[in-house]
Amino acid sequence: MTSTDWLPDPYILLLTGAGFLIALVAWLPLVLKRLPLSLPIVCMGIGAGLFLLPQIVLQPLPLRYPDITERFSELVVIIALMGAGLKIDRVFGWRRWSVTWRLLAITMPLGILLLTLLSAWALGLSWPVALLLAASLAPTDPVLASDVQVGPPKTGEEDEVRFGLTSEAGLNDGAAFPFVHLAILLAAASATGEPWLGEWLTYRVAWEIAGGVLAGWLIGRAFGWLTFHVPSENRLAKTGDGLIALSATLVSYGLTEIIHVYGFLSVFVTALTFRHTHREHEFQTEMHEITEQVERLVMMLLLILFGGALVSGLLAGVTWIDVAVAGAILLLVRPLTGCLGLVGLPIDRSEKLTLAFFGIRGVGSIYYLAYGINHMAVPQAERLWGLVGLVILFSILLHGLTVTPVMRLLDQQQGRDPDTGSAAPPGLQGPAARN
Repeated sequence: MTSTDWLPDPYILLLTGAGFLIALVAWLPLVLKRLPLSLPIVCMGIGAGLFLLPQIVLQPLPLRYPDITERFSELVVIIALMGAGLKIDRVFGWRRWSVTWRLLAITMPLGILLLTLLSAWALGLSWPVALLLAASLAPTDPVLASDVQVGPPKTGEEDEVRFGLTSEAGLNDGAAFPFVHLAILLAAASATGEPWLGEWLTYRVAWEIAGGVLAGWLIGRAFGWLTFHVPSENRLAKTGDGLIALSATLVSYGLTEIIHVYGFLSVFVTALTFRHTHREHEFQTEMHEITEQVERLVMMLLLILFGGALVSGLLAGVTWIDVAVAGAILLLVRPLTGCLGLVGLPIDRSEKLTLAFFGIRGVGSIYYLAYGINHMAVPQAERLWGLVGLVILFSILLHGLTVTPVMRLLDQQQGRDPDTGSAAPPGLQGPAARN
């Protein structure tokens, strides 16, 4: 036998790597639960290490694979949106969801405005490209924000901070899309002179938002009826197979995209409606568990590729101005707009500061930038990818290293058990709970 005969088949290496990845999906959350370290940081580090190996010649740069980048990040986001919607215990209502509406109606638009101005002034970008960058970085991420989200269904782990960050991440991924389309329309209008305002307001805002909400509600009702309310021998809950949640995810996104409304919005509304059709059924937990497992698997794979992109030259064109802008986005723009959006909300100051600080950026930003670049001419696309990659890297490190101590401290201050998120025993509340 020659020396090359001993070399493993790439297919076997792929299977082995997939096995290790699935094991990490199950094991790492337990190991990291008490550590000031997040699963995304570990995945990113694994990816960087793997793609530094000389045997791996693939360079997973988004500009080289624009369609794959758009579609894979899209898949990760919609799975995360279904998981986020299924685990929210709070019944929908305008007053009960007041923290969400403030973050959506004040914090996000104000953040887009400030980011557009900052990008045009500091980076010298044209207004359409600056708006695309701002819209891409505006939504918080339902994928990387799992450590600051509510717990599984029916666990009661739903304080105001966790609920606010979960519901915000679930809805603002869809709410940011009109601004991405506005950037695309402005870019086209600058070249052709065609009018854009009417199309944007009637089609991209009114129709696509209203249609996404209505379609998501109808699909959620349909799946809820099939799962919980048809005659007992035929209801889907009898199967005990939580994969039905993934079916609802793909059906909701696919059908709404076919009629050209916002699929991200539809998937989250579908999840909320699906959950509401029978809130206390045990099958809700089973659906959430399978969705969470698949979400972690695809999230880890994407972050491994992101780590590979970082060591393959994603940040090669980044300048010190870009570094300053990335820092300002996370440390100034989000905290400032978050605090402004929460003025007057009757919650503790520590909760407001936590809500304002944890504006995690991640997979949603990758999708929106890939979508925008694939649908409009962007002269400085490589620089935009470098800046977005830098923001995501900073966000993963900053928020990943602080989330465990900050949330544990907040739980102690609010009289909750940091390990469960539920109310601490009466004897451990107040000052005793903080010792």
